[in-house]
Amino acid sequence: MRKDHLRALDPAEMDQKLVEIQEQQFRIKFQMSMGQAEGLKKLRQMRKDKARLLTYQREKELAEVKK
Repeated sequence: MRKDHLRALDPAEMDQKLVEIQEQQFRIKFQMSMGQAEGLKKLRQMRKDKARLLTYQREKELAEVKK
């Protein structure tokens, strides 16, 4: 996903997106364990998106505490 799109999400949407990413990661890891190695690039991208979402969530938490 695009960085600016992820940053614009509100906290509830970020939580929802994280749950979706975790479910997709589980499915891809399961498929890869069954011998289908087609999802490696997608898995890497999801891992990066998840890290970005967690970073943006933390930034918003710190901004609210700072206020």
